[in-house]
Amino acid sequence: MADRGVPATEDAARRALIDACLQMNALGINQGKAGNASLRWDRGGAPGLLITPSALAYDAMGPDDIVWLSLATAPGAHGEPAPLHADGTRPPSSEWRMHRDVYAARAEVAAVVHSHAAFASTLACTERVQRDGIPAFHYMIALFGGADVRCARYATFGTQALSDHALHALQARLACLLANHGLLAVGDSLERALALALELETLSRMYWQALQLGEPVVLDAQEMQRVIARFADYG
Repeated sequence: MADRGVPATEDAARRALIDACLQMNALGINQGKAGNASLRWDRGGAPGLLITPSALAYDAMGPDDIVWLSLATAPGAHGEPAPLHADGTRPPSSEWRMHRDVYAARAEVAAVVHSHAAFASTLACTERVQRDGIPAFHYMIALFGGADVRCARYATFGTQALSDHALHALQARLACLLANHGLLAVGDSLERALALALELETLSRMYWQALQLGEPVVLDAQEMQRVIARFADYG
């Protein structure tokens, strides 16, 4: 497991997750114990993921605190699925369902980052953005795979309903907002998912600022298709 930036060992993967979370906070797109991150990680042929634990400050986190979960699930409490196998000294992030469901549905995704970035979270609290998402006010919106960034419907954190809404908003996209909550970004590497989360927060700030001045000009569908095509060979 050494291509596309995937760590060579599980210990390296655990450290990479901690580094990514510390970087989220250093970049200002997360704070405190909020947010979470994961990395697709199979064990002995069993599909799974490594994910940050619940309610532990990132600067106090060590490699042994990272939790491994299988992608397979079994019936759990309250009628929601639970991991069929879990390995760790701490409980996984309360949002493990979102991470697990993304990996199960999207074979190309290798990492997932969720944060409570200030501007993205602010926009996700507004009726306008919950209804229409962030439109193509800037061509960089195409970086996420389409002509907008959708906002997943609200559901209580940590529930299967939230995971279902997030997966719907992520269809043919690499990021989405979560209503009254934050953002979710996915990528083919941890580095890529983190970069997309940062880009979404930057664009969220720009869109918020543009709204203070008036109604932003939105690029038309034809132009966004041209930009998406150019991005296919970019970087």
